[in-house]
Amino acid sequence: MTKKNIKLSVLDQSIVRKGFTARDAVMETIATAKFTENLGYHRFWVSEHHNSDIIAGSAPELLLVKLGDETDTIRIGSGGIMLPNHSSLKVAENFRMLETLFPGRIDLGMGRAPGGDRITATLLNPSNDFSEERYLTQLEHLQAFFTDTAGTQYGPILAVPQSPGIPAQWILSSSGGSSSIAAKFGMGLAVAKFINGHATPDVVNTYRQQFQPSAQLQEPDAFLAISVLCAPTPEKANQLRKQAHYFFLQFEKGKFMPPPSYEEIKDYEFSYDELAIIERNKGRIVVGTQQEVKEQLTQLAEDFDVDEIMVTSMTHSRDDRFKSFELLAETFELTTTAHR
Repeated sequence: MTKKNIKLSVLDQSIVRKGFTARDAVMETIATAKFTENLGYHRFWVSEHHNSDIIAGSAPELLLVKLGDETDTIRIGSGGIMLPNHSSLKVAENFRMLETLFPGRIDLGMGRAPGGDRITATLLNPSNDFSEERYLTQLEHLQAFFTDTAGTQYGPILAVPQSPGIPAQWILSSSGGSSSIAAKFGMGLAVAKFINGHATPDVVNTYRQQFQPSAQLQEPDAFLAISVLCAPTPEKANQLRKQAHYFFLQFEKGKFMPPPSYEEIKDYEFSYDELAIIERNKGRIVVGTQQEVKEQLTQLAEDFDVDEIMVTSMTHSRDDRFKSFELLAETFELTTTAHR
C-alpha cells in the first residue's frame, strides 16, 4: 500500500561551508527555516555539536528563539539536545521558556550521544558518566519537571516559567535500545538513518510494540531522518552524489572538512577500499532526480511504516541545497504558505 501525504521536515546542522564564517552558517540556517516554511515543510530541527570548526550549531535552545521569531507556523525543535551534556532542570526551563514564547510549536528532540568527543562532553557536564542508567534517570527527572511533580524533602521544585503547555518530546534513535526508551516514556521516535544507514524497520516495530501511552502521546508517532539531495537533472544528481560520497568518506577517515565543490573532486577516483566504505554507507543518503528520490523516500516510508521524512542536506552550494528543498516540496506536493 503506497503511503499518501508524506510530510517533509528538515534537520539543519549549520555547516560552515568553505570560504564562509560561523555567522554565515547560522544566518543560512535562519534563511533555510524561512524558505522551507514557505514551501510547506512540517517541522525544522537544529542539532547540537561541539568542538568542531565546521559545525556552528552548538546551542539549539538559543538558536530556536531566533527561528521562532523569524517563522510563523512551522514546528521548530532540537534534533537534538544531547541530554547527558545538561541538567534536566535547565533543559526543562529552557524548553518551557520556548513553549511560552512560541506555544504549540516546540519539539524537544533528545539523544544520549555526546555530540562530539567524550572529553568535551565531560567538560560540558563533569558529572556525566555516559551510562544508560544515568540517561534514564535524567529522562525521569525531566518528566517530573514537566508535570510539576518534582520535589525534595524541602519542598516542590518548579521548572519555570509555567508555560501553557509543554514541548512535544522525541527520542533520537539509530538502534533498538533507544526505540525501547521512547516507547517506555511514551515519546515520539525519530529514527536517525542519516547516522546509521543500517537501521532497519525493526527499530520502529520495536517501538510500536512496546509503546506505553503517556499524558503527551496516546499513540506511537515515528518518523525517519535521512540525508537527501534532489537534483533537476541526472547529470547534476551524479555530481551531488560524488560530492556526498567524498564528504562522508572524509568523515570516516577522521578528516573533518567542509563539503567540497564538484570542481574540487570531479577527477578524484575512489579506491577499492573507499568504494567498500561508500557501499557500506549508502543507506544513509538518497540522491537523485525528483522521480528517483520520490520512489526511494516513498519506499522507505512504507518499509518503516511512517508518514513523515526529515531530510538533512549538506552541500558545498547553498543554491544546490535550496533547489533540493524546492524540488522535494514540488515532488511531494507540499502546500506552500504565503511569505511574510
